[in-house]
Amino acid sequence: MSRPVLVMVLVMAAAAASATTFYFVQANAPASPEMSEEQRITREKFFGTSKELPPIEKGQEMRPRW
Repeated sequence: MSRPVLVMVLVMAAAAASATTFYFVQANAPASPEMSEEQRITREKFFGTSKELPPIEKGQEMRPRW
């Protein structure tokens, strides 16, 4: 076999092995459980609520007043 054919065969084998590994890792991954109420409250205290911020009023600037 010539060198380019050998390289292509090796690249194809590596790609197939990577795809197979990725498939089996995804298939065996457990579904993430929902957060408990205590975890949700702690997360909201640390990161804040997931509510959207109020709209910016007309004329209000986004920079600090120095």
